[in-house]
Amino acid sequence: MARGVYIHIPFCHQICNYCDFNKFFFHNQPVDEYIESLGREMELYTEQYKNKPIETIFIGGGTPTSLSEAQLERLFSLIHQYIPLKDVVEFTSEANPDELTYEKMKLMHTSGVNRLSMGVQTFDQELLKVLGRTHSNEHVYAVIENAKKIGFPSISMDLMYGLPNQTMEQWKHSLKEVFRLKIPHISAYSLIVEPKTIFYNLMSKGKLSLPGEDLEADMYGYLLDEMQKQGYNQYEISNFSFKGKESRHNLLYWDNDEYIGLGAGAHGYVNNNRYSNHGPLKKYMQTLDLNEKPIMLQKEVTNVEKMEEEMFLGLRKNAGVSLERFKIRFGKPLQDIYGNQLDELVQKQLIVIEDNYVKLTRRGRFVGNEVFQYFLQ
Repeated sequence: MARGVYIHIPFCHQICNYCDFNKFFFHNQPVDEYIESLGREMELYTEQYKNKPIETIFIGGGTPTSLSEAQLERLFSLIHQYIPLKDVVEFTSEANPDELTYEKMKLMHTSGVNRLSMGVQTFDQELLKVLGRTHSNEHVYAVIENAKKIGFPSISMDLMYGLPNQTMEQWKHSLKEVFRLKIPHISAYSLIVEPKTIFYNLMSKGKLSLPGEDLEADMYGYLLDEMQKQGYNQYEISNFSFKGKESRHNLLYWDNDEYIGLGAGAHGYVNNNRYSNHGPLKKYMQTLDLNEKPIMLQKEVTNVEKMEEEMFLGLRKNAGVSLERFKIRFGKPLQDIYGNQLDELVQKQLIVIEDNYVKLTRRGRFVGNEVFQYFLQ
C-alpha cells in the first residue's frame, strides 16, 4: 500500500535550460482550474489513504512556489481536506529562492510543510545565467534566514556539477558556501543533457562545452571526500545529510515502496501497478471532469521486474540491498537469483556483501549505472 504522496505543480515563470520535467510557462495557463482538478484527483484516491497511513508528502514541479499566495492557500486547503495528515512525518515542498517570499514560507509552515527543498544548483552567478536560473545568492541567503526565523525543521538544497565550462574551483566554491550555511541536506547531481531541452539543442549544434568525464569524476570524488569531512552522511549515490535529516519521501522510491502520484505527468506506484498521468493540462483536466483518474499508462509490475527494481533502486542507497528483506519479499535467497552477477561484481570490486547487505563500493558509486545493468534482463 502507498506510504507517500507526490503532487506535481507543472508551472514555471522561467524554463531552465536543462529541465525535461513536465512543465509549462506560467503565463496564460489555467492555474486555478488545475488546482481544483488536483483536488478532484486527491478525492479519487480516498480509499488508498484509508488503507494505510500516509507518511510523506512531496510537492514538486515545475515550481510549486510559482503559485501565488492565494493559489498556494487553496492547494493546501485541498490537501488538508482529502489527505489524512495525522501520520505524516515529512511534508516537503520544492522552491525557487527568488519566489519564496516570507509570506509564502509562513503559509507553508502553518499548512504543515516541515521541509523546504531549494533548487540552488550553483553559487556561481555566471553559471546560474547559463542554466537559465533567475535567483541570486542573496535570494538564497534570505530564504535560509527566514526559514530559521519561521522555524522550518529542515532545508534541502540541490546542487549540480559537470555544468557547461564549469571548473573545479567553481564547484569547490559552491560546496564551501553550502558548508558555511550548514544546510542539513544536500542533493548533488551531475548534469545529464536530456532530449527536448535547450541544452540538448545546443549540444546537437556543437554549441555546448561540457567538462570531460575525468573532471566530472574528480568533482564527484571531491564531493564525497568533503561531505565526509564536514560531517554529512552519504545515504544515497547523490544525497547527503546530517544525522536524522535524510529525505524520508525519496527513501520510499529507493526502498521500492508504493506511492501515489498526483498531477499532470505525475508517476505513481499503487497496488503493484506503476502508472503515469496525462501530461497535457487539457487532457489531464478533462479526464478529471469525467470523475475518472487521469491515468495515461498503467502497467502491472511482474515479480521479475520487482526483483530488478529491488536491486537497482536499493543499490543506490549506501545501506544497500538487504538479503533478509529480499528473501522475505520474493521467497528465494538473493544469491539464487543473481549469484553470477554478484560474483562478477565482487570480483570487479564494484560491490561488497557484508552485514547481510549487498552494497556498492566507493569505486562502484562512480559507475552506478554500469552496475545496475547487471540486474536488468
